[in-house]
Amino acid sequence: MISYLKGIVAGIQNSSANRYLLTLEVNGLGYDLQIPGRVAKQLPESGTTVQVFTHFQIRDEVPFLYGFSSPAERDLFRYLQSVSGIGAALAIAMLDTLELPELVQAIVSANVQLLIQTPGIGKKTAERICLELKSKLIEWRKSAGFFVATGGPAPGILEEVQMTLLALGYTPNEVSHALHYVSEEIGLDDDAYVEDWIKQSIAHLSSEHIK
Repeated sequence: MISYLKGIVAGIQNSSANRYLLTLEVNGLGYDLQIPGRVAKQLPESGTTVQVFTHFQIRDEVPFLYGFSSPAERDLFRYLQSVSGIGAALAIAMLDTLELPELVQAIVSANVQLLIQTPGIGKKTAERICLELKSKLIEWRKSAGFFVATGGPAPGILEEVQMTLLALGYTPNEVSHALHYVSEEIGLDDDAYVEDWIKQSIAHLSSEHIK
């Protein structure tokens, strides 16, 4: 119905913990769009012209307009909502927890440990998301330009490594990036000891925080 809106940022409000409302002025009309927190942080100051990709939805006879920074982000939002039990709020929360490439990779590789880092997503829900979306996203990611990385710990030790790093306070994005770096840049074998993966990941993350 409305593919995108191009207009002037009139204001951004943080209505609650994870709810952001963008008011976009287009040809003299003000549109209110619910946007992910990540998008809110990326938007320029008021008075700047931006293009926002949109999704129109009616819930309980009330119309809602959602805004995203790219068509791919909007498409993934729609895919997530197609899963039973996943509404707009949870879909946006997932987009805010992991960056798009990491979220796609987590679903395609059935990485439940990363998916449950989103508030409101439990193990069973994460498993259902992977089951229902894996094959769809494998096809979609090709046209969307996302390529799932193959590097990282072997499946048998991946969960233990991730749980340890998450327990130390690192974010899901930091953990994902660190494991990819240790695999691709350092060249650690995927079947190396858990302790080696953790040690190398922490070393990389510590160096990144110092920069």
